[in-house]
Amino acid sequence: MLKNSSLFSRHKAILPKWSPIYYEEPIAFERAEGRRVWDENGAEYLDLFGGILTTMTSYNEPSVIEAIRDQAGKVIHSSTLYLIESQIELAEKIAELSGIDDAKVFFVNSGSEANDAALMMATAYRRSNQVLAMRHSYHGRSFATVPVTGHATWSPSALTPFIVNYIHGSYRYRSPFRHLSDADYIAACVDDLVNIIRVATSGDVACLIAEPMLGVGGFAYGPDGLFGALKNRMDENGILFISDEVQTGWGRTGDHFWGYEAHGIKPDIITFAKGVGNGLPMGGVIARAEIMDCFKSLSISTFGGNPLVARGALANLDVLLKKDLQKNALERGRELMEGLNALAGRYKYIGEVRGKGLALALEIVDDRASRKPDPGRTAALLEASKTNGLLIGKGGFYGNVVRLAPPMSITPDEVKEALQKLETTFAAV
Repeated sequence: MLKNSSLFSRHKAILPKWSPIYYEEPIAFERAEGRRVWDENGAEYLDLFGGILTTMTSYNEPSVIEAIRDQAGKVIHSSTLYLIESQIELAEKIAELSGIDDAKVFFVNSGSEANDAALMMATAYRRSNQVLAMRHSYHGRSFATVPVTGHATWSPSALTPFIVNYIHGSYRYRSPFRHLSDADYIAACVDDLVNIIRVATSGDVACLIAEPMLGVGGFAYGPDGLFGALKNRMDENGILFISDEVQTGWGRTGDHFWGYEAHGIKPDIITFAKGVGNGLPMGGVIARAEIMDCFKSLSISTFGGNPLVARGALANLDVLLKKDLQKNALERGRELMEGLNALAGRYKYIGEVRGKGLALALEIVDDRASRKPDPGRTAALLEASKTNGLLIGKGGFYGNVVRLAPPMSITPDEVKEALQKLETTFAAV
């Protein structure tokens, strides 16, 4: 660990202490290929977290690397003040895939920026700064996205440009409605929405921003159809629905290309980032033209959709579609889920196994009856998995959720290997 240890000392000396880093002895990646990474000391790891769901296709995907190299040899950057053919082509493809009628696309550099821009659009279009958000949600670290993040762990400031109210629904495991059937759970959440609008707002709410499946919140979600029911009630008041697809888009959930599709609706606005760039800084907003074009002033994104990232994202999206990685996410996700359920049968500190496709989670508790979170054991699982050559993620409000989200190209043999390594990890802890 000598080289990694030296880097960690330098990291702590120069980078902010509020920016977390995994492991008691952190690692630095020296190279990567497929679903595997190697640290600077030569240790090999099977990656089940993919740079927080960002390495979508695979590390070192040949066609993506070639597209980046080719574009880097021509022109890396030109601002949106000039025509960018690859940006236009990418926008056309994403708009077609979005499911939104008469869609337009605006590119930025990250999920935080995408959600920030979407909130600005919604509030400008509705001429209201009242916003609804979900409890336990995470939407970014900008001045506009922190206030709509229902997750105090990631909320460093109480200052806000919005009047925000949070509603129930996304975290069923700890919800006061968890004992209800799917239909009754949805009905209770709709009642909560209606009550919040009546009691805590002036009625002219701009939007609800929601992740179809919580990301940082620990891959929790309500029943299919929940957001459809919420949107039907919001439509009565003209309230827009922003679907934050930063972690659920591009087929990762297996059954659907976008997370919102599990709810039988079309959102007014979609935000995306992470996987489409496969590591390149790429994010964006998709919206109906009347919403996208509502600004009366000018606005740009200097780096958003520049020639280099647009070429890389185009190549990456092509790999995703040609190799039908959505289907692979569905099939490999089922195999992983089966193995995780088997683990839960043997280890009583696994309170719940949940997820869709290749976005899976294990909620770690003291015991299933009390549901008391066990962040200490979760941290131990993270350390033990690294020792066993496996990289996993952590999340949830209490820091007690193991998150698994490998590149969507993971193979059946790698799923078996991952489950074997997880068995060794859980047995050790």
